[in-house]
Amino acid sequence: MKIRSLELFTVPPRWLFLKITTECGLVGWGEPVVEGKADTVRAAVEEMSDFLIGKDARRIEDIWQVLYRGGFYRGGPVLMSAMSGIDQALWDIKGKALGVPVYELLGGAVREKIRVYAWIGGDRPGDVAREALAKKAQGYTAIKMNGTEEVEWIGSSRKVTEAVERAFAIREACGPDFGIAIDFHGRVHKGTAKLLMHELEAVRPLFIEEPVLPENNEALLDLRRTSSIPIATGERQFTRWGFKQLLATGGADILQPDVSHTGGISELKKIATMAEAYDVALAPHCPLGPLCLAASLQVDFCTPNAFIQEQSLGIHYNQGSDLLDYLVDPSVFHYHDGFVDLLTKPGLGVEIDEAKVREAASVGHRWRNPVWRTEDGAVAEW
Repeated sequence: MKIRSLELFTVPPRWLFLKITTECGLVGWGEPVVEGKADTVRAAVEEMSDFLIGKDARRIEDIWQVLYRGGFYRGGPVLMSAMSGIDQALWDIKGKALGVPVYELLGGAVREKIRVYAWIGGDRPGDVAREALAKKAQGYTAIKMNGTEEVEWIGSSRKVTEAVERAFAIREACGPDFGIAIDFHGRVHKGTAKLLMHELEAVRPLFIEEPVLPENNEALLDLRRTSSIPIATGERQFTRWGFKQLLATGGADILQPDVSHTGGISELKKIATMAEAYDVALAPHCPLGPLCLAASLQVDFCTPNAFIQEQSLGIHYNQGSDLLDYLVDPSVFHYHDGFVDLLTKPGLGVEIDEAKVREAASVGHRWRNPVWRTEDGAVAEW
């Protein structure tokens, strides 16, 4: 089952899709992208194609090792995101060839459904209580929101107060059992993170995400000592080696590797197993498209320590196109009572509307994240 060709599609709102076709006609899809750097990742995938054309698509682990270890320089967001999409597509092919979902090839299902959460608030959260109530009415049992806007190195009292008041408003509106995840997005530095986490204790958040930048992960252990709120991080970590020290030092309660960044399905499953050994939960990061979500779910369904899944339906980034727009059958991601059921179709479990993808790729995108500045003009974290 040799690989015949690779084809890439830059599609709105900010995604990159990969189609791998074998000589026998089987097709696999993946989503290799870094948000805001789609063309850069596209170039990396095209360079890696030299190591793929003519190779047996079934030898997923060997291909992974060649792409990773065959390059003297390795790791990082661009190379690992390129590898991630390739790996997803190869698993899609293998599942289709054998007529089973990918999770069956990774040990089989350990659950019948998994909880999902929805995004509210956007980059500059406003009336989040109303938005949270709307999501609850749609059947969601948990939401995630950005906790703050741009924050100075030591955040002002006003910004801390506003962030805490927003979280309390959701808790009051939605009740004690509703899940509230608060994403600090790496916008907050250590001194302010301590204060915010202390003030948010009474809200009982599901977790605090990226309370500090991943470059400052050594601060997580200190934050854990000062707060009982579970800490989640990992969307900007790559490969099992990127998570090794994080697990060994005990800085996180929940890992959030992204299947389109960290090394694909192969690597996400290995990271999840490492986390299980440290009694750490898994909640894969996924504000991207349908292929990233399908790949994440394939791992969730066969992973005991996976407990909730991010998904991008209605997220503020999705302008012009949304999660379900490129699927032949959008019902595969039907959310019921806050859960998504086990995917049952072969491979990744979704069928891409290729005609729609080709039409959208003729438009493409040039998505860039904003550059924020604080009141004094200094660059702030977005």
